Amino acid sequence: MSATRVVLADDDVLLREGLASLLDRSGFDVVGQAGSGTELLALARSARPELAITDIRMPPGHATEGLQAAKVIREELPGTGVVVLSAHVEVDEAMELLAGGERLGYLLKSRVTNVAEFIDTVGRITAGASVVDPSLVQELVRARRRQDPLDVLSPREREVLALMAEGASNAGIAQRIFVAEGTVEKHVRSILIKLALPESDTEHRRVLAVLRFLEAR
Repeated sequence: MSATRVVLADDDVLLREGLASLLDRSGFDVVGQAGSGTELLALARSARPELAITDIRMPPGHATEGLQAAKVIREELPGTGVVVLSAHVEVDEAMELLAGGERLGYLLKSRVTNVAEFIDTVGRITAGASVVDPSLVQELVRARRRQDPLDVLSPREREVLALMAEGASNAGIAQRIFVAEGTVEKHVRSILIKLALPESDTEHRRVLAVLRFLEAR
């Protein structure tokens, strides 16, 4: 199989070059680097990569240029996965990104220092998963709303859904909570039913369940 084609965007050249070297050594094919949101868009349009990794805050305004570029990439190249990196937990920006469906990731830059975990996460996103940094989940839990639409779920189902929000697979969840994978599958089916997420050819129910969880915190 050919290596996954990746483009990188960050105005911090040292970080960008470090990520490129790390990805190259891990079997990815870094086909281009950018220092701004505009450069990232041009690069993605020409290289048509399988994955784009970008900082949220990019020149010229250091606001949400990277996030906006990521959204355009998802609209124009829906098959391209996107990983957004941030120095801090930014709830609104993360929710805006994750509303886009599959192959999406929101990670804190501090997570990159754990090389094995970072590469594993990038691989899972490329394969179709959506991964939320655990710190974002914790921040949303602290800011939970008074009325909780997740009250219909049992404590165990809430636990499973929280692990889904962190990007864990059914097998990964089973290992974390020490049950059989089949038991996790039953919990997931129950969660989807209780959250009124019917089967659909156009919507990914697992992603929708995670978004419901994040919106309720």
